Amino acid sequence: MKHFRLPADDLEYSVLAALWGLGTASVRELHERLGAPQGLVYTTTAKVVDRLREKGLIQRQRKGAVFEYRPKVARETVERARARIALVRLLGTTPRSAAAALVEAVEELDPGLLEELERAVAAHRRTLNGT
Repeated sequence: MKHFRLPADDLEYSVLAALWGLGTASVRELHERLGAPQGLVYTTTAKVVDRLREKGLIQRQRKGAVFEYRPKVARETVERARARIALVRLLGTTPRSAAAALVEAVEELDPGLLEELERAVAAHRRTLNGT
């Protein structure tokens, strides 16, 4: 897998998410779907698409007179990297005490989510142990 840089903001992420959903799209299609409803001008949408391409997240292919864009990096790969960054920001330099606080917060928010997290951790450990 080649290196890529993550989307810098919500707009970049929205365009990338739209491409994951559509598979391929032109800038015009992306603008009509995302940019215009947000009141953005076409050139803003085009600039975002260019930035995503420069970051190695999408690729383009000429189809007639138009370029079509498609994701170059899987959604799971980007989501995993974003989660890692969010956890580093959240947990900081003392991850054990911060993780304990996170568990308490999740339990207060939704006890079922805590159980789901517990199952996910157990499944991940089984995968690591090869069982």
